[in-house]
Amino acid sequence: MSNQENNNKRGQRSRGPKANRKSPSHGKAARPQKKTTQKSSEGIRLNKYIANSGLCSRREADTFIEAGLVHVNDKPITQMGYRVKPTDQVKFDGTVISPEPATYVLLNKPKGFVTTTSENKKDTVMDLISNATSARVTPIGRLGRNATGLILLTNDDALKEKLSKNGLNRLFHIELDKNLKYEDLKAIEEGLLVKGEEIKVEEVSYVTNKPKKEVGIRIKHMGTSVLRTIFEHLGYNIIRLDCVMIGHLTKKDLPRGRWQILAKEEVDPFHMY
Repeated sequence: MSNQENNNKRGQRSRGPKANRKSPSHGKAARPQKKTTQKSSEGIRLNKYIANSGLCSRREADTFIEAGLVHVNDKPITQMGYRVKPTDQVKFDGTVISPEPATYVLLNKPKGFVTTTSENKKDTVMDLISNATSARVTPIGRLGRNATGLILLTNDDALKEKLSKNGLNRLFHIELDKNLKYEDLKAIEEGLLVKGEEIKVEEVSYVTNKPKKEVGIRIKHMGTSVLRTIFEHLGYNIIRLDCVMIGHLTKKDLPRGRWQILAKEEVDPFHMY
């Protein structure tokens, strides 16, 4: 079985860059590469783009285009044969669509990597998953450079929008510079007023069988700066910040720096949030 086939199996974990390279083919002469035409460089036909998204057939797509239901870069397109570039955003009836199958990558981020898609930055989460998929996935939520733990990446724009609106439920294991007083733990649990803004968490507790400076805290914020705000307000510094759960997903059997392609049924619960 090839490495590509292995990566498509449900729950497949990465095993480093070498494990994700395609094996060379054997036994057949290499086919000559097709010349790139001018048309292909200009993108693909809009009806094919829509059909590739799984929304409908190409013939049905023509009907939707003619009816003015399709927008490219927020402009209605009714022209038959219109070509879509890779950088274009296509919407059908107000919803962004993609010609790629929905892809979900769970990454256990090590310290020192930035949660960004910028090509001008070095050591990013995109570098870590470069061999995971050809789909144009991007992170949902953020982890600071010095934070570690789980990040979910996807090209499912509908899910991104939903979680960005409703919040991404994440559980963090935090180590502080000193023991957290019980009264401060209760204050966090009840909600804090910081600079006129109320900050609430879903859950907070001491980590079982660990010193009182280690706590677990569950939030729905998309970033992690709120955690530093909470503890700095109470006079503590965060020494270590690790995301150990995203929703129902855990980092069990997923070593630091490795990624996992998620099956559809593993992601379906997020659509119910």
